[in-house]
Amino acid sequence: MEKVIDESVQGNTLTLESNQGNTRKLYIESYGCQMNFSDSEIVASILSKQGFNTTNVLEEADLVLVNTCSIREKAETTVRKRLEKFNAVKKTKPHMKVGVLGCMAERLKDKLLEEEKIVDMVVGPDAYKDLPNLIQEIDEGRNAVNVILSKDETYGDVAPVRLNSNGVTAFVSITRGCDNMCTFCVVPFTRGRERSRDPLSIVAEVNDLWKKGFKEVTLLGQNVDSYLWYGGGLKKEFEKASEIQKATAVNFAGLLEMVALAQPKMRIRFSTSNPQDMTLDVIKTMAKHDNICNYIHLPVQSGSNRILKAMNRLHTREEYFDLIANIRRILPDCAISQDMITGFPTETEEDHKDTLSLMEYVKYDFGFMFAYSERPGTLAARKLKDDIPEETKKRRLREIIDLQQKHGLYRTQQHLGKIEEVLIEGSSKKSEVHWMGRNSQNTVVVFPKENYHVGDFVNVKINECTSATLIGEAIGYTANN
Repeated sequence: MEKVIDESVQGNTLTLESNQGNTRKLYIESYGCQMNFSDSEIVASILSKQGFNTTNVLEEADLVLVNTCSIREKAETTVRKRLEKFNAVKKTKPHMKVGVLGCMAERLKDKLLEEEKIVDMVVGPDAYKDLPNLIQEIDEGRNAVNVILSKDETYGDVAPVRLNSNGVTAFVSITRGCDNMCTFCVVPFTRGRERSRDPLSIVAEVNDLWKKGFKEVTLLGQNVDSYLWYGGGLKKEFEKASEIQKATAVNFAGLLEMVALAQPKMRIRFSTSNPQDMTLDVIKTMAKHDNICNYIHLPVQSGSNRILKAMNRLHTREEYFDLIANIRRILPDCAISQDMITGFPTETEEDHKDTLSLMEYVKYDFGFMFAYSERPGTLAARKLKDDIPEETKKRRLREIIDLQQKHGLYRTQQHLGKIEEVLIEGSSKKSEVHWMGRNSQNTVVVFPKENYHVGDFVNVKINECTSATLIGEAIGYTANN
């Protein structure tokens, strides 16, 4: 649940400019979190060098790939339905090959390949560089599988192809895997142990994006605050590093500063943070650099210490409050968003009230709220009975969402009358005569187009708001253009 899942982009196909020398067609759909969509760009880059151009027409494809997610049951159910569709098309195109990538691939490799025989190829999230070999295997009529989790693969040397991009904002992966064994989460089992990417390769990618006209990057990882580069290797093996490696190691605050200084006019965001790993030096670095956005996605999952312990979240309610207080002190204008799970096994009404009271204390700008669904392979699935009735889960979730909407309106109202810098990302979904962009706090701002363009930094006076959107009028360009 650590990664934010944007429902509006689930199942999107990726297309990019054709390479005239390529003769085969690749159709790739992505599901799940931002990490999966970022991974699909890496896959497209690797396969473009193997003779594949992307297509968004399924029936044209020689190779169909679906990049999967195991975090929520809904995602797996959707992918299974898509695989049925792919196989129906395959009956009329026998040469078409179907492959499953990503987290679900790692978890269900035997079932998908051997038992159900619905795919030709299964590729885990650390094995994308092996795709040329795996494709040769399936071309020769054999099933192919590589779900080995790596201790050092970060894809730092693969320049991702930016697919279906607005040309303004981009994701840059800085870590892979996760060492936090939250009992509800499959990520450590599907993406492996945590390792960080060389900071110089990250800065080089950011510099390249700036040259290509991008104005904002989001540094991406399961847990960005625990980023630690000491020359390569797993984070948990840092204690074995040499004295020189330890002395020259780069933590997340150091990386954040390197990126901010490399491109002072580029907006910097990051996701996802973890409460026990976020340190004061990160918050102070944010305060020091104007181009680092005043926004932190800080999942809490529950307001109850008892449930936090059952989830193996390595922070308490009180420690979380202390962190919030430090953020408010050092960054008074910082927006904070949450992930929340309700109906976790054994959750009582008292636990639920603790969650509501935590929300009252923080008053989040926005959030991502879910009813607990048991994920096979997790510790919770093995050790804890999913004992909260669905009706109770739904009712508690409704109460959490209602409270969040109230707080969201409270937070957007704080912007009324202010002049705020907005980066234009595209047309408003509801009106072709309005632009849509976001302010530093990651809140969507809508305003009349006039003579401005996508990619412009514009000062906007905020006149109205809903619980999730600010509405205003542009009053001129900012100094960042």
